[in-house]
Amino acid sequence: MSQAAKLRALLAQDKLHVMPCCFDALSAKLIEQGGFDLTFMSGFAASASRIGAPDLGLMSYGEVLDQVRNITDATSIPLLADGDTGYGNAMNVRRTVAGFAKAGAAAVMIEDQLAPKRCGHTPGKAVVSREEAFDRIRAANDAREDGADILILARTDARHDHGLGEAIERAAKFAELGADILFVEAPKTVEEMRTVCAELPGPKMANIVEGGETPDLSHAELRDLGYAIAAYPLTLMAAAMKAMTDTLAVMKQDGDRTPHLMDFKTLRQKIGFNDYYEVSEKYRSSARET
Repeated sequence: MSQAAKLRALLAQDKLHVMPCCFDALSAKLIEQGGFDLTFMSGFAASASRIGAPDLGLMSYGEVLDQVRNITDATSIPLLADGDTGYGNAMNVRRTVAGFAKAGAAAVMIEDQLAPKRCGHTPGKAVVSREEAFDRIRAANDAREDGADILILARTDARHDHGLGEAIERAAKFAELGADILFVEAPKTVEEMRTVCAELPGPKMANIVEGGETPDLSHAELRDLGYAIAAYPLTLMAAAMKAMTDTLAVMKQDGDRTPHLMDFKTLRQKIGFNDYYEVSEKYRSSARET
């Protein structure tokens, strides 16, 4: 079963899929080991991890594609990947969608922000015209019809400058143009979230940024509103950065850092040393026989 087929099967279930977001192969691997069914490569977190810079359109298509490949090579759960604005015009969108599909992504997110885009919960973002936004999703769907086995996650940030009504109208058109999952970014109240789910067809994704603009509801509340996916784009990145920062402060003072650390045995196991040794053992055995 392809990754896209796995994701379609998950979305056919009548439940909320909790989706911690990864930023590299190791974080994705830990998400899978934690028992989660899917993950999303957060552009915000990947930009911070890979180039140490904010998510303001600085990472290139090639860098993002390489990050996607690293993650899909290390995991078996479906990966939803952040395709930003498609990295150019409609023809670039087609290339992005086809490239992500070849890299093993189960879905690609295409959004309607102006380039360079920015995090949906930070100031200064703006969206392109309806016509350009629709062309992006049309091009993404065309790439799929040309053979890209991948789902389309269509995102609109129109709520910020143009209101919820405009965002819902754009998302509804995205669905008409072939989008499989709809993502209205940054609704500000529970009532807005309820309206999004009530008025739009198909699976909807909520984006929960701790300290962001969207209410941080419980899983049960998100499910009852009608969301199919709850994405947590910065939770793991924020946890990792706090742990590293706290540990560095302890090291600076020559304090006891062991309470902050995963034990060495568990660390090796989670990275995959034990699996490697188990598989490699059969080759050492055959070598001895010869």
